[in-house]
Amino acid sequence: MPQYLLSVYQPDTDEPPSAEFLAPIRRDLETLNAEMKAAGAWVFAAGLFPADTATVLRHKGDEILTTDGPYVEGKEHLGGFTIVEAPDLDAALAWGRRLARATTLPIEVRPLQDGPSE
Repeated sequence: MPQYLLSVYQPDTDEPPSAEFLAPIRRDLETLNAEMKAAGAWVFAAGLFPADTATVLRHKGDEILTTDGPYVEGKEHLGGFTIVEAPDLDAALAWGRRLARATTLPIEVRPLQDGPSE
């Protein structure tokens, strides 16, 4: 069955949201993850540390350059992701819509390639 990446984008801010703000989001996310697992759609999910903890490796000439922080500066960054199995894009989008409601954040839905590219 095809797999899809549901990417969660969160705003870059100096202060994390309050515990009171996050409590209902965490509750709704736990409920959604349980429903995905029960439906056999859930494959893997993870949250990420803030973008400023990233290290970017870039090939240039004969060297690999290492820089701290995200690849690009932006107003949003990848904050987490879920991988689901779904029969088609419409079904994956349905899970993505539910994830957007649960997290209150933008969700990008993208199919995973079936295997290594030639």
